[in-house]
Amino acid sequence: MGIEEKLPSGFLLTTVEQAAGWVRKSSLFPATFGLACCAIEMMTTGAGRYDLARFGMEVFRGSPRQADLMIVAGRVSQKMAPVVRQVYDQMANPKWVISMGVCASSGGMFNNYAIVQGVDHIIPVDIYLPGCPPRPEMLMDAILKLHQQIQQTKLGVNRARADEELEREALAATPTIDQRGLLR
Repeated sequence: MGIEEKLPSGFLLTTVEQAAGWVRKSSLFPATFGLACCAIEMMTTGAGRYDLARFGMEVFRGSPRQADLMIVAGRVSQKMAPVVRQVYDQMANPKWVISMGVCASSGGMFNNYAIVQGVDHIIPVDIYLPGCPPRPEMLMDAILKLHQQIQQTKLGVNRARADEELEREALAATPTIDQRGLLR
């Protein structure tokens, strides 16, 4: 006999963390930040055929103060990097970032001084989306994975403990240079 059997019907039990996670994931507001060819695919995802409104992301925001998700779509030049950081800093907390496309994730085919070799050198990235350019279905899948990540985010003291644990694991991990794999 559980507590659920003793409660009247229609009564809902949950935790504050689960309720806050559900609210956050259901009301993401992406910032308009398309830099290259990936932006066309991002705009297609927001159009009628793929319809991001199903996931609570109906309108791409023009102001970073109204957005909590930045989708960096395309290559980031050295000249554009301070602007990307400024837009990220102006966004409301909590905020998330999707790096869309190989150019945003790793510089892509542009291995030169003018292109930032991964937007994660400028801002923290939550989800990396590969492809050149990635299809709208792939962006929707990345958004759904971000929803799962947001849903499982802890609050308050629990979040601080989880962050400390992640930091401890990162410090204890084998450095990349010391790892042995197929090429070494």
